[in-house]
Amino acid sequence: MSSHDMPILLDGGSVNLDASIQNIQGIAEIQDIQGIQGMDGTMALDDVDLFGDPVMDTTLAVLPSRPLPSKQLLQRLDELRTRGCCQGVAWSRQGTIACVSKDGMSIDLRFIRCSSETGDWDLNDPSLSSTISLTHGSSSTSTVSLLTLPSAGAPIVHLAWAPTSASEIAVVDALGRIAILTFSITLNRPFSFRKWDSDPVDDLHAVAGCYWLPLGVLQLYPLHGPAAWTGNEYKYAHPFFPASGPWHPNLGKSAFLCVTTNGLLKLLFSQSNGRVEETALELESVTSSDDLITHASLTSDKHTLLIALATTSKQLRVVRVSIQWGLPHADKQVHPASMPLRPSLKESHVAVTSWFQPGPSESPLDLAMAQLTHIEMLPSALEHPPNTVAPPVVLTVRSYVPTETSPFYQEPQSVVDRWEIVIDQPQQLHPAFEQLGSRNGATSGPPPMTRLRKLDPITIPKVVVSVQTIQLGRVVCFALSDGTVQYRDRFTMNEMYNEHNSITLMNPHQAGFQYTNDTPCLQVALSPTACSFVQICEDSTLKWNKLHYTLEDIKSIQPEQQRAVLAALTIAVASAGSQQSSCDDILAVARPFIQNPSFTNAWLKELVTMMKISVDYSEDVHHDQLVRNIQLQQCFSIMSHLGFHGDFQPRSFHGKFAMLALNVRNFVILVTIANNTPVRLQGNLNPLDEPEVVDTLAGCARWEVNLLAWLTDCLLNLLDDPEFMSIITEPKRLAELSGYLHAKKDVSLHLLLCSSTRGFLSAACRRLLHLESVSNRAIQYYESRPATAPAPRQELYHAYQKMQRAVSSSLVKVQEFDQLLATLGRDVQTAYQKSLAHLWAMSKAKGQQPEGGGIPEQQRQEMFVKRAQTHIELDMLQGGNPPGAFREVLLRFFNLALPNFRNQTDPAKLYFANYDMLEVDEDANSLARRKAAGKYVDVFKKTELVSGGPKAVAAAAAAAAAAAAAAVGGTAISSPPPTTGLAPAGKENGGHGAVPSSSQVKSSGTPAPSGPTTSSSRPGANALPSGAGSSNSNAQVNSPAGDESATAANGTGGSNGSNGGSGNSDTKWRRCVRCASVMEEINVQRPGFTFVLAQQRKCSCGGNWGLTPKGAP
Repeated sequence: MSSHDMPILLDGGSVNLDASIQNIQGIAEIQDIQGIQGMDGTMALDDVDLFGDPVMDTTLAVLPSRPLPSKQLLQRLDELRTRGCCQGVAWSRQGTIACVSKDGMSIDLRFIRCSSETGDWDLNDPSLSSTISLTHGSSSTSTVSLLTLPSAGAPIVHLAWAPTSASEIAVVDALGRIAILTFSITLNRPFSFRKWDSDPVDDLHAVAGCYWLPLGVLQLYPLHGPAAWTGNEYKYAHPFFPASGPWHPNLGKSAFLCVTTNGLLKLLFSQSNGRVEETALELESVTSSDDLITHASLTSDKHTLLIALATTSKQLRVVRVSIQWGLPHADKQVHPASMPLRPSLKESHVAVTSWFQPGPSESPLDLAMAQLTHIEMLPSALEHPPNTVAPPVVLTVRSYVPTETSPFYQEPQSVVDRWEIVIDQPQQLHPAFEQLGSRNGATSGPPPMTRLRKLDPITIPKVVVSVQTIQLGRVVCFALSDGTVQYRDRFTMNEMYNEHNSITLMNPHQAGFQYTNDTPCLQVALSPTACSFVQICEDSTLKWNKLHYTLEDIKSIQPEQQRAVLAALTIAVASAGSQQSSCDDILAVARPFIQNPSFTNAWLKELVTMMKISVDYSEDVHHDQLVRNIQLQQCFSIMSHLGFHGDFQPRSFHGKFAMLALNVRNFVILVTIANNTPVRLQGNLNPLDEPEVVDTLAGCARWEVNLLAWLTDCLLNLLDDPEFMSIITEPKRLAELSGYLHAKKDVSLHLLLCSSTRGFLSAACRRLLHLESVSNRAIQYYESRPATAPAPRQELYHAYQKMQRAVSSSLVKVQEFDQLLATLGRDVQTAYQKSLAHLWAMSKAKGQQPEGGGIPEQQRQEMFVKRAQTHIELDMLQGGNPPGAFREVLLRFFNLALPNFRNQTDPAKLYFANYDMLEVDEDANSLARRKAAGKYVDVFKKTELVSGGPKAVAAAAAAAAAAAAAAVGGTAISSPPPTTGLAPAGKENGGHGAVPSSSQVKSSGTPAPSGPTTSSSRPGANALPSGAGSSNSNAQVNSPAGDESATAANGTGGSNGSNGGSGNSDTKWRRCVRCASVMEEINVQRPGFTFVLAQQRKCSCGGNWGLTPKGAP
């Protein structure tokens, strides 16, 4: 037997020694083959060296064994290949993370939140998470779940979030039944918006692909970035890209579309009254099992829908569908959103091909990948640069995993196939054919042909478990089964963000951030900001993974590296704001950098510069634009969070400053909203006629007057501080002012010097004066009624008494404090004019003023002054030192204005007053005492909540009763003992009927004639103090989008309000996921209170609410 006949085959890297040796007859033949005839025939086979190398068995023994895929991953791949819609975890723009349980019978609602103990971020406790469960039968109640869905025996298989501001989620089961839930208040409390009870129970209606229509609010979408380094700073690009419909006629709403296995396209949409309706279109005629659709993907492109369909016969079909909403012709004054909708769908075929196109030499590996796992329809996109439009692309993924019988050299891999939708122009016909066509009356040539052009495939040596797009669809993210994420360019499919690049920044990965602690997973959902993701691990647990800075130690980070970090985080925050997404996970990524003392100020400056945020309000006396400045609120929110270190822990200087500013702003908005009924609700709704609203405003007013007293006490302490007076008196020591105040953590002076916070305080003073006027007139009206008149509504009467006591018992005269602020504001304006005019003249003399570019000198000077004021205001907003020109302002304030104001107060009462409600006393004893008592402040009603056991609650209730008794007896106290805030302010429906309401009170205090209530007949309508006439426009701040949103905000909206809205205020709190503030969960069924409460859909810091058990961290 010759050597070439030896049946030891190494072809393809496959070695089978045992089978080869069995074919060899006798040990002698082995010796002949190897030329070792002189050796002992009894020699063991293990000692035979066939090729002059180490023994093969020994070599094979030391080779690493191929890791086999887990059973869970194989099951997940089978699920991906079977159905196109099987995403079991999804992350909403507001922050809710919905996750289907392992058995598919429930949905866990999770969210990331700032820990109330440390201030760090993590997923909320799974044992405290809310659950949506399936139940058998028609029962819709559960003692465990907040909401239940009737089951038809099929598990939940898919979740899809809508892009709306009030989060809506489509829940799809294996039979294609669709339920829509809305989260209008908290991140983990759903309300039923559409039930699936009437959907057919048929597996042919299983959903193969689904899509939410985009919002039509913006016609151009900004893409913030990249940031280009210019040598001393980053310059940010802000390209805009056109939005593509179709949209819902109500631009703030979306509509849900889905493709079923039997080829139906369903459209679920809501009418103007909130009712959800459905229409359908047959896309493909299914006549056999080969025509069944397994995967589908939908997208908006050029105001139509592009739909890619994959069938069991391996066909890839693309169709285009247009939506006609059927709006009737009506008067132009009627808004389209209020008209009834009668939509219709129209289909046109685009192209057909096969999605399985192996090469000319099929290999076993190709045949093993003959099943799809993902399909994505990417719309046409503007490539910038060179400003060319790339055609739509169909993207598919096929994955392969080795098994025990696979050759050992094969590894897991995924193949990404792509097809471009191209239009081929028809060839020119010969003139003879054109003449022939003209005889028949047809002169047009053949139409353009649309086809699918196959692009080069991309091979990824891992298993793809999720495909998502970011940056307006310009980047495709592939989540892999080993826990890693790949970013690829949508146009070239080249891998992105895998290298450090601080010259041109677009993503935090380029600045040194990476995902760490990779864990094998089955499903992945990126956050809306793409700065973190959640994954379902192989043990069915949910894990959150955020970006970590990995280049160097944060404590010793170099300035150039920190600038790159700031630029990357700023782009992420700006992008989240333009998409109306929560930026909480960005704050989680940035929080470790608070170890660097300069980080907060540097980031705030970068945000203001990049987003062009207005911070100078030194000339704004009406405060309209100040209150509406959402971007400034976001800056305060970031400062507040970065300065928060946990409940009952001292805040930083920036944290205390921002926390007080946000609460004052919230007070201004609540009073304005309660006093201004929307036009559509006037005549049947007046919030000030309801005792719950008045009681809430009374608590807020008490908090506000306490703040004014505390500010006055702090300023008087500075006046009596020799060191402070020496600093502002000696010109050379003025630079020490900021450092001295930071060491004392005294934010009072900065709250007055910054024009934005000074404006908030001035607006709050005017609202307090207005509340005092309203309460005085209401009490006068009730007390002047004749004895024969019907008894007044006692709850409302006592609520107005409470409000009147809260304002009148202030230790500081509100009007005088407002005048003090106005005097300081005028002095600041004068200092700006003098100093900046002088600075302009000096720069002009030195030739350093900016180029005119044809702009008149007067206008250039105004621009110069405005930029300089913005720079100064930003420095003070960051807690920096006031400019030298403010020295005279400070001297005039502390030597003249403040001493005169002190003569109208009692400094001793101010010093010994109780300011616990403000949460500004941060000495160790005060914090320890509050922690032991378990006392929190309700951010909405400004009352104390007690998280202790029954004894603590009983003690607090007794203290509240004693305080109430003292107040009824005529004793005015500056800071009443705390109340629990757990008892309702009045009866549910008490007082309604023939009893007159406060809206019948005229300015003179006499009853109004009977008849419909008008806006001018109620106390709060035309009684605004001087200078506050602009508060009517402020009424639109944070106003609800419609009546149904206001109803849902109180837990009564939706078709399943009894399910989702039933809550017990004794057992549930709302806790802000960003600043950890708390608010009592209220369940009051009054329209006015519901309307006001709707303004508290978010915390004062802009963070979302999470529903938690009372006292839970």
